[in-house]
Amino acid sequence: MERHIRDVLVRPLVTEKSTRLMSETNAYAFQVAPDATKTQIRQAVEQIFNVRVLDVRTMWVRGKQRRMGRFTGRRPDWKKAIVKLAPGQRIPIFEGM
Repeated sequence: MERHIRDVLVRPLVTEKSTRLMSETNAYAFQVAPDATKTQIRQAVEQIFNVRVLDVRTMWVRGKQRRMGRFTGRRPDWKKAIVKLAPGQRIPIFEGM
């Protein structure tokens, strides 16, 4: 079953490291759906933001152990994507951050 493009990208990641990547290499970071493929991520970014994607790199981020008093738990694992855009292309939601 094909997923809707809005379901592929969960949220943009705005961190110190992603901001540095954005300014130095024109790459943007997103949290994506766990079962999303690189092709689906590329198509979603190109269609939603109207830009040209050169490269997509994905990785799994492991959830951290957390405690609440004497009880321990674990945050869920999630998938992260670094999307590199063509020179001169920008994603406006990241501007001004």
